[in-house]
Amino acid sequence: MDTGTFRGLITLILIIAMIGIALWAYSKRRKKDFEEAANLPFADDDELPTSDKHASHERDSEAHSRHDRGDKNR
Repeated sequence: MDTGTFRGLITLILIIAMIGIALWAYSKRRKKDFEEAANLPFADDDELPTSDKHASHERDSEAHSRHDRGDKNR
């Protein structure tokens, strides 16, 4: 296999990958996810979804411990 054939195959693979990414990005199944992500900057901090339940539990326990100490800087 010479260099020209190798470069041609790499180009073909990259074109197919680019078409695949474009089809994935513009598919109707992904539209809802992308619209939700586009609206994240406008969401309130209290309404941000989190997939890490441990982190949200730590935040809640920290707020409770501040309240227990009488700390008014929440």
